[in-house]
Amino acid sequence: MFNLNLKPIENMEELLLDQTFVKSEPTNYAGFWVRFGAAFIDGLITTAIGFIILYATGGSFENQSPINNLINIVIAWIYAAAMESSDRQATLGKIAVGIKVTDMNGERISFGKATGRHFAKIISAIILLIGYIMAAFDAKKQALHDKMAGTLVLNK
Repeated sequence: MFNLNLKPIENMEELLLDQTFVKSEPTNYAGFWVRFGAAFIDGLITTAIGFIILYATGGSFENQSPINNLINIVIAWIYAAAMESSDRQATLGKIAVGIKVTDMNGERISFGKATGRHFAKIISAIILLIGYIMAAFDAKKQALHDKMAGTLVLNK
């Protein structure tokens, strides 16, 4: 009736190797200067948003309250975490320079992981920015906060 030409499985390991799709780790890491450019653009954007909120609430540069500082921290956090965990996987600065944030397998990160990455930048900064400079010398171009959060920054 039907001849399916089925053969007995002799070597299961060979069969599995033929059928298994192994996802390789990404290698198109974004370098230090392109990341710096993205951070500069993001700094301009978050500063502009902070200015708008400062003036909208009747504040001024001469008379900033701790509440204004807290608002700026929250703006930077929500901006970075929401955008890096979105489908675009990038802030506006990262989109402009063509890079994105991923997990170690090149997949999208969660809002929680993006939050951890954002606040880990404090540690990268307080050690004389050495945490950021590490990205220039690391094989995977990871800054300290990327290593802490288990993330990569890749060229699109």
